[in-house]
Amino acid sequence: MAFGTQDDTDEVMNEINMTPLVDVMLVLLIIFMVTIPVMKHAIDVDLPRASSTPQSTKAEVVVFSVNAQGQYFLNESALDDSALADRFKALAAKDPQPDLHIRGDSNVRYERVAQALATAQQAGLRKVAFITEPKTR
Repeated sequence: MAFGTQDDTDEVMNEINMTPLVDVMLVLLIIFMVTIPVMKHAIDVDLPRASSTPQSTKAEVVVFSVNAQGQYFLNESALDDSALADRFKALAAKDPQPDLHIRGDSNVRYERVAQALATAQQAGLRKVAFITEPKTR
């Protein structure tokens, strides 16, 4: 008859009891299995079939150049200031509209390039890009 002694059954457990965890997971699995088909609210529709091929038309590229003296060139042919607006309007009327690539000499006054750019915008050309050369070390 010893007072204060502990039985072997009163020791602290060092392991987690997995049975309640498995029960909770099974209940959640059943809940998800029941609710997922209910959440689908789609109407079955027989959609029409169409065959389409993408158009592979590439726009023409027109190179517009301004040399160091301020002269205009369109695809390497000299162009007068007075004929510039008419040529740009003719290009803008084409379908598909060509891409205008501007090459300005580094020594030309920016005013000449800006005038040509404004004329292209007034003519209705939408795709304008500047061509530059990479800087060498």
